[in-house]
Amino acid sequence: QVQLVDSGGGLVQAGGSLRLSCAASGSIFSINAMGWYRQAPGKQRELVASITMGGSPNYADSVKGRFTISRDNAKNTVYLQMNSLKPEDTAAYYCNAEVGVVHLDYWGQGTQVTVSS
Repeated sequence: QVQLVDSGGGLVQAGGSLRLSCAASGSIFSINAMGWYRQAPGKQRELVASITMGGSPNYADSVKGRFTISRDNAKNTVYLQMNSLKPEDTAAYYCNAEVGVVHLDYWGQGTQVTVSS
């Protein structure tokens, strides 16, 4: 079992920045990768960025050059630094952990990001 607690969302003007955090606990040794997904009203949940335990990042094309995913192994925490935010980045953001040999997905409770124009 892995527990994820995500935080850091809020309301920001276009062009602003936010940093999301996701703290993992439990069977963290079994985590293969962690990432952030987002879901806007009426849309499907989509991958924003992910990072393997080896440190290799992956980004959606829509956020490349603006968002940076990183992790602090000592704190078992993954961060998403979001710069140059756009109104279309408005969504609920969810932390994700892919766990074990069967690749189970665990999710945080979500944090809302709202970007005003």
